[in-house]
Amino acid sequence: MNMLQIIYLILVFLIVSGVVLIVIFELSHGGVLGRLQQLQKQSPPAEQDSGLQQSDPVWVQRIVEWASPLARLSLPEEGWENSQLRIRFMNAGYRNSKAPILFFALKTILTFFLPIVVLLSARLADWQMPPALFHVLVLASAAGGYFLPNLVLWRQTVLRKREIFEHFPDAIDLMTVCVEAGLGLDAALARVGEEMSLSSKAMGEEMHLVNLELRAGSSRERALRNLALRTGVEEVDTLVAMLVQSDRFGTSVADALRVHSDSLRTKRRLRAEEAAAKIPLKLLFPLIFCVFPSMLLVLLGPAFISIYRILLPTFSSMQ
Repeated sequence: MNMLQIIYLILVFLIVSGVVLIVIFELSHGGVLGRLQQLQKQSPPAEQDSGLQQSDPVWVQRIVEWASPLARLSLPEEGWENSQLRIRFMNAGYRNSKAPILFFALKTILTFFLPIVVLLSARLADWQMPPALFHVLVLASAAGGYFLPNLVLWRQTVLRKREIFEHFPDAIDLMTVCVEAGLGLDAALARVGEEMSLSSKAMGEEMHLVNLELRAGSSRERALRNLALRTGVEEVDTLVAMLVQSDRFGTSVADALRVHSDSLRTKRRLRAEEAAAKIPLKLLFPLIFCVFPSMLLVLLGPAFISIYRILLPTFSSMQ
C-alpha cells in the first residue's frame, strides 16, 4: 500500500467519523432540545417574542469559528449588505448571521476538496486518459464544488417561494375575514400570522416579522415593502402595492383583498393545470427508454426463443 492509498483511506475515515459523531451528538441531545422547545411554546407570547434570536447549538458555534478563516477567502469585503446574494438568503429563509460564513466556507472547502478527490481517485484507479481531458476534469470538479452551494441555495429558494405562493390565497382570505369583522389591518396581519403558522411555517414567519416591525415603530408601508423583499414572490409584491395604494387613497381594503384573492386562486389553478398538462411529456422519455424496453423483453423474449429453437433448425434442414 503506497502513500496515496493511505492518504485516501485517512480522508474517508475522517469524513465518515465526522458524520457519525454529528449524528450521535444530535440523537443524544434531541430529547433535551425537544423538551426545551416544548417549554418555550408553552411560555407566554411576550417571552416567545423576546426569544426570537435563539442561541445556536455548541457544535454549530464551533463550526462557525473553524470556518470563519475559510469563509474570508470567498466572502465579499464590500457591498454584502446590499448584494443580490443576501436577498437570495432572505428569500431562502436563512436570516442567521452565521449563514453567510458557513455558505462561503463550504464553497471554499468544496472548491479544493473535490479536485483532491479526483486526483487521488485517478492515481489509485490508474485512469488512462489524455492530459488535456484530465485537466478539464479537475477544473470541472473545482467549478462544481464552487457552484454547488449556489445550486442548493437556489433550490431552497424555489421551494420556499412555492410554499408561500400556494398558501398565500388562504392568508388573503383570512385577512379579508378579519378586516370585514372590524379588525384593523395591523391586527389582521397579526391574526393571520398566528393562524397561518399552523399550515405554513414560512408564511407564518413572514407575517410575524411584519407584526414585529409594526410593533417596533416602523411604518406600515415600510413593513409591507420589507415583506415583499424577503419573500421574493411576485404576488406578494402585487398585494403590497395594492395595500399601500388602498391605504394612501382611502379605498376599501376588504374589496381589494377579495378581488386579489380571486385572481390568485385563478392563477394557482392555472399553474396546477399547466403542471398537469406537462406530465405526459415528462413521462414520455422514461417510458420510451426505461419501461418499453423491459416490456418488449418480457413479451417478445419467449417468442424470440421459440423462433430460435424451432424455426431456425427447420430452415436449416430445408436447405
